[in-house]
Amino acid sequence: MARDTLNARQPGFIRIDDDTALHYRDWGDGVPLVFLSGWTLNADMWNYQCAPLAASGFRCVAYDRRGHGRSSDPGRGYDYDTLADDLEAVLDARDLARVTLVGHSFASGEIVRYLSRHGARRVAGIVLVSPASTPCLLKTADNPGGLDSSLFEASIDEMLTSFPDWIERRAEAYFSPGTSRGVIQWTADMMLGASLYAAAQLSHEQMVTDFRRELAAIDVPALVLHGDCDASAPLEITGGPTAAALERATLKVYEGGTHGMYFNHAARVNEDIRAFVTRWQA
Repeated sequence: MARDTLNARQPGFIRIDDDTALHYRDWGDGVPLVFLSGWTLNADMWNYQCAPLAASGFRCVAYDRRGHGRSSDPGRGYDYDTLADDLEAVLDARDLARVTLVGHSFASGEIVRYLSRHGARRVAGIVLVSPASTPCLLKTADNPGGLDSSLFEASIDEMLTSFPDWIERRAEAYFSPGTSRGVIQWTADMMLGASLYAAAQLSHEQMVTDFRRELAAIDVPALVLHGDCDASAPLEITGGPTAAALERATLKVYEGGTHGMYFNHAARVNEDIRAFVTRWQA
């Protein structure tokens, strides 16, 4: 049975339990696309995908994960298993099937874990935009190309000291050169609206999770979009190996693309999503 929305006076929310409700938006009609935001971002990051794609005949659903944006901050559930279950709750509540899941950055791990945990009965395909969680970030004996744990730990310490300064030090590299200060501030405001506790918990979760076996088991069509100038998630560590691990993946590399290419290259991202979905939903 589909879960009820929060209550009649608060439309746009899906209740998960007594402590948690997720804010969502559902625009347009047609083939369904479900958008999962990057770490500390929320559904607003997808405005420049959802609005044009909804206008061109797609149903675009986006939601704020727990501890992000307008959703509840229950102080728990900041792990991939719970986030995958939250995604299932959204799909169930909106009665969605044959969906294409579109995830940015951290959300690549949510999508992979969702498919591992709930299967592909609702899913027609996946689009990973600038994936940052997969296949395996941590340097280990069998993953020598990963990153040393000290880098993640230092980043979390820096974030917990002053998240506004953490953001400011990375802001320009996140977007393409010449991006306006207004866009950078818009993004910073989204990030600062997330629960700091959730941000730290999920950053650690991203560091320690190995998705290699889960990726190898996925058999739905996949599209990986990644920029060759991504300072947040280098192509050679995340996007390239992720595409190689997926049996039915296509990798498209954007020359000059950075982590924020969902904004800087919005028209191209939208066209690539449209073409991918049209091909596999035909």
